[in-house]
Amino acid sequence: MDSAPAARMEVDVEALAGRRGTDDPAAAKEPAWKRFLHHVGPGFMVCLAYLDPGNLETDLQAGANHRYELLWVILIGLIFALIIQSLSANLGVVTGQHLAELCKTEYPVWVRICLWLLAELAVIAADIPEVIGTAFAFNLLFHIPVWVGVLIAGSSTLLLLGMQRYGVRKLEFLVALLVFIMAACFFVEMSIVMPSAKEVIKGLFIPKLSGSGATGDTIALLGALVMPHNLFLHSALVLSRNTPASVRGIKDACRFFLFESGIALFVALLINICIIAVSGTVCNSSNLSPDDSAKCSDLTLDSSSFLLKNVLGRSSAVVYSVALLASGQSSTITGTYAAQYIMQGFLDIKMKQWLRNLMTRSIAIVPSLIVSIIGGSSGAGRLIIIASMILSVELPFALIPLLKFSSSSNKMGQNKNSIFIVGFSWVLGFVIIGINIYFLSSKLVGWILHNSLPIYANVLISITLFPLMLLYISAVIYLTFRKDTVKFVYCNELQNVDNKSKVANDTSNDENKEQLV
Repeated sequence: MDSAPAARMEVDVEALAGRRGTDDPAAAKEPAWKRFLHHVGPGFMVCLAYLDPGNLETDLQAGANHRYELLWVILIGLIFALIIQSLSANLGVVTGQHLAELCKTEYPVWVRICLWLLAELAVIAADIPEVIGTAFAFNLLFHIPVWVGVLIAGSSTLLLLGMQRYGVRKLEFLVALLVFIMAACFFVEMSIVMPSAKEVIKGLFIPKLSGSGATGDTIALLGALVMPHNLFLHSALVLSRNTPASVRGIKDACRFFLFESGIALFVALLINICIIAVSGTVCNSSNLSPDDSAKCSDLTLDSSSFLLKNVLGRSSAVVYSVALLASGQSSTITGTYAAQYIMQGFLDIKMKQWLRNLMTRSIAIVPSLIVSIIGGSSGAGRLIIIASMILSVELPFALIPLLKFSSSSNKMGQNKNSIFIVGFSWVLGFVIIGINIYFLSSKLVGWILHNSLPIYANVLISITLFPLMLLYISAVIYLTFRKDTVKFVYCNELQNVDNKSKVANDTSNDENKEQLV
């Protein structure tokens, strides 16, 4: 039985208002663009996750393997990302709590622990591409082995945290600038290779899955784009903004965060399209040299700097490496913050930042180090794809609670999602879930039917894995249909306060009019 309270949960309005700003009448009279600038930050911080090494790796391979055919995945994925990131921001603004805290309040202990473990695994899976991407950058810059680069990358976060003491905004601006330098290189390269505009548009708007590995690449793209830990992060970051504790202030904040997320994700969409277009054009060119053709057949982060040769010549590897290093290190910021909010929200454990980050980084180093030692650069590159697929498989366990909470009148009051947003987000969410289940089932059945293991070994594997598949499906069904039991009254209280204030003002105005008469 659920241990979550079925009764109405009283929320301390003053306590939650303390996590916001005060309803300053002078601030409300500021121009809209000034108030918008006060809210800029969380969306662009979250946007860094859409430009991390895992994204770059999956984009490059999707372009090399399928040319422009999977561009529609990027478009749908980022439209979906805009919707769910805005829902995540709205959830934090309206309730005054982030997603992990709401999960702790709503679900019974055993569900909460499972969701916490899955969220931690998602952070680790997102951390792996950052570690390997940084290791590749060190390899290209200093020609050191990848496994040594993994060790250096694992310890670099502590240095990053030390630099934050001198101003995290300056650091974020620097690494974001380097990432956009890499994006500018791909834009210039695209103008040189000149991909077919007709084919690019066709790839954007006509869904198609053809060729071997298309389904796996699609799941990897979705996993790299729509990351579970981002949903926890965005709902928490908005709490750092000075949102007025009023109905109008909350509505304005929701609108401003939507605009900011739209701008940030539009930039991410252009960059992802550009990377796929460049990779697809160069790797499918008839003038491709045998050496470059061999690189395209197994394209990894450490072998893709040749795509920029037309722009930068011999210095392409250096500039690409610096940009890759910046991409990996900037992404660690979002991973670090997400891990802290997840642990604090689910377990209510406040751990020092450097200690929590050291734990996450150490766990991420282990698989990266083992694979890089055994499989070298090629194996490490494949691990990035696997990590992206893990993120896609784990998405329902953050997405479904977000959709349910943001659509619930118990949590959101009058700010709950519209019927259109509810239907669209749920349909897209279950399309992704369906693709995940189909891919896992088909791969599992195909592997069991065609491997060379003895029959008894296949039977043992089936007995172990198929129940896990059923457990996965059962967990998704449970989260989807479980009744929302905990009720927030914060927004209702604010509405009542605003209504009382309005009535008081109207009464006062009437009295003044009577006195004048």
